[in-house]
Amino acid sequence: MTELVPEVQVYEPHRTGLPPLCSYFSELWRRRHFAAELSRANMRAANTRTFFGQVWLILNPLLLAFVYYVLVNILSHHAGGIVYLNHLVAGIYGYYYVSGAITTGATSVVGSGALISNMVFPRLLMPLSAMRTAFFRFLPTLPVYLILHGVAGGPWSWSMLLAAYFFGCMTLLGAGLAAVFAASEVFFRDTTSFLPYILRLWLYLSPVIWYAEQVPHRIAPLMRFNPLYSMLGGWTDLIVRGHIPAPHTWITAAIWAVTVFVIGSLFFVSREREFAVRL
Repeated sequence: MTELVPEVQVYEPHRTGLPPLCSYFSELWRRRHFAAELSRANMRAANTRTFFGQVWLILNPLLLAFVYYVLVNILSHHAGGIVYLNHLVAGIYGYYYVSGAITTGATSVVGSGALISNMVFPRLLMPLSAMRTAFFRFLPTLPVYLILHGVAGGPWSWSMLLAAYFFGCMTLLGAGLAAVFAASEVFFRDTTSFLPYILRLWLYLSPVIWYAEQVPHRIAPLMRFNPLYSMLGGWTDLIVRGHIPAPHTWITAAIWAVTVFVIGSLFFVSREREFAVRL
């Protein structure tokens, strides 16, 4: 008869707050299927895998785009008709991808107290799982945008495929910020109360309602601190107008994406050993 040997997890003290990163990320990769299953469970719980759940994922940002379209038409007579609506929908879908990852990620740890107390796994899987959820919520919006793009008479070119670069940058940015807000919510439970206001302000400061080259002079100095300025600017230039962005747009987007992802991930990992006692 084979003797059952329980697995023992040992936490060793460390001065910097970071565990050995090589072994940590090796374990993170080994447990990637756990993040996928956690994401699927959350999507089932939110009914996003049902027909009406998928429809709402499309309609919610689409209706918001129509609201802003009407608002801009009321405040200005130079909205640009369906061409502007095409830009607005593309920008809002991209923005919702990032903000959805942040919103879901912010509650990924505090909403899983029992899981954290009873299982040992790299906690970074939780905000990464939220990023995966945001990705699959984004996918149904692509066909809708492409239909609108055709109706608006937008150009079709192979350069549109390069928008995947900025989509990847938005993915890294969303994952890094999801990790930051997930850890922050553990220590400051009011974080999610302020998050909707922060995200709404971020929307207005990003090239969604306005074109990237038409940044209002009053907020132009703030754009150097807005990572979505280059990412959404490059995204809409390629997917909406088929224009190749300037080199500094590509470089700035990559720098923001990698920096936020690395800092956000390390911040989360350095604090995750305190999660169990604070939940």
